[in-house]
Amino acid sequence: RKSATSFFAAYDALCEEGTATPVCKALDEIADISVPGSKDHVMVQGEILEGLVARIVSRESSVQMEEVLRNFPIPSLDGGDSDLGPSLRDICAANRSDEKQQIKSLLENVGSSMCPDHRDWFGYSGLEAQSRNADKSVVTHFLQAHPTDYATKKLQEMIGLMKRKNFSASFKSYWNYQKVDSLSNDNLCYKMVIHVYSDSVFRRYQQEMRKNQELWPLYRGFFVDVNLFKANNKKAAELSKDSNTLLRNINGALDSSLSSKDGLADEDSNLMVKLKFLTYKIRTFLIRNGLSTLFKDGPSAYRTYYLRQMKIWGTSASKQKELTKMLDEWAVYIRRKYQNKQLPSSTYLSEAEPFLEQYAKRSPANQALIGAAGDLVQTENFLAILDAQRDEEGDLQPERGTAPSSPTSTSLDVVSKTEGLIVFFPGIPGCAKSALCEQILNTPGGLGDNRPLHSLMGDRTKGRYWQKVADERKKKPFRITLADKNAPNEEVWRQIEDMCGMTKAAAVPVIPDSEGTDSNPFSLEALAVFMFRVLQRVNHP
Repeated sequence: RKSATSFFAAYDALCEEGTATPVCKALDEIADISVPGSKDHVMVQGEILEGLVARIVSRESSVQMEEVLRNFPIPSLDGGDSDLGPSLRDICAANRSDEKQQIKSLLENVGSSMCPDHRDWFGYSGLEAQSRNADKSVVTHFLQAHPTDYATKKLQEMIGLMKRKNFSASFKSYWNYQKVDSLSNDNLCYKMVIHVYSDSVFRRYQQEMRKNQELWPLYRGFFVDVNLFKANNKKAAELSKDSNTLLRNINGALDSSLSSKDGLADEDSNLMVKLKFLTYKIRTFLIRNGLSTLFKDGPSAYRTYYLRQMKIWGTSASKQKELTKMLDEWAVYIRRKYQNKQLPSSTYLSEAEPFLEQYAKRSPANQALIGAAGDLVQTENFLAILDAQRDEEGDLQPERGTAPSSPTSTSLDVVSKTEGLIVFFPGIPGCAKSALCEQILNTPGGLGDNRPLHSLMGDRTKGRYWQKVADERKKKPFRITLADKNAPNEEVWRQIEDMCGMTKAAAVPVIPDSEGTDSNPFSLEALAVFMFRVLQRVNHP
């Protein structure tokens, strides 16, 4: 129990900024046994780290592991003598066009010692592929059947509740080809795969567990072997008696385990927990999974989406603030680049990583926020094998159409000169907006291209200023608009963003070259200059 506590404490401390090197170092320090991988994580996939998988086992397991390591010493890690065969990516790439052949090749490369039988994937004796799926009525028959053991009884209880409450989950059944020799009309063997689709199911299920504490806990996805068979009256009576005896024994064992201070129930050894790092969740859950909301419902809905996610995760307030700034910038960047055509979720990293790399270069704080970017991620290795259009979370769907070609370099974003431009000032009075706009208007050639220049001075424009700007841009969307008015808050930026979308324009903020302070975006020196300019005004409108 102390070992498990140390592990979870380490995860809690590292979960928001964890990357491969510090996480591995921390786990090496707290682990009773530490075994290096056959390949270095940083060399293969970079510093970005998806997460950890934990399994609670008994203390005796450590003794067994030590014995295994003594009997089978770890080979040299210099790579000179070890041939690990083709990588997972190499195998999938070589069989990209045929999913069945891809699976077969993967199983063969795993080796017969780990997977001696391929029948679960390819059936038995040439049975057709569609025969792998069992009839949908299997779940109904399973719920109506008499349970012969405690596990079956609890599983029926769980599935029955989920069915009655219409929880968003699937219960798919497949023939169990491992037991094909014993199949008959009176003896049917299946593998049932249970997949919970929505996070809301867990909250609703927990409410049910408060009412009935005997319910089994629910997990995102798991599979079980199901055996449905007919029994005569004598056999049925024996099964019923055995079932009741087993139930009493299990209840007694549970009571005994609960009374032990540091003991773990036997069934805990079957529990595996996935612990993901925030730096990974930024990419998958906040960027990738938010694409649909961002492009269909707009930035405001996207912000609501990612803030809700961070609240569910229990993300710290400081990280929420940092991520909000970064994700808002990502939303503007990707919407401007793709316009109304949604970025496919299957290729999002080819756009997200260059953006994150540029963002990380701005400051050490940004680097810590993102965890790793660019070469430290190795995007081509981080992208999932997407031919099946589905990942472990089950939420990748086939995309229609092709994405615009992505640049191979990670150079700074370049504003196209074939579109309009809105130059605006997220500043305060006295930051020399009008002087700069006047200078640009009076400069021969303007900004160096053929687009017409147009300036609207806020203090000389009657009515709603930003509505006036929008109206003028609709008349001539191709031109460059100098918005000579302070744009200090988010509400104004949203209006500018909407104008960019309606008139196919890019927006360029102009801000003073000032590092600012902890409580102000401008340095005290810059603020003093702004105040001096305002106080010196005589004929200012």
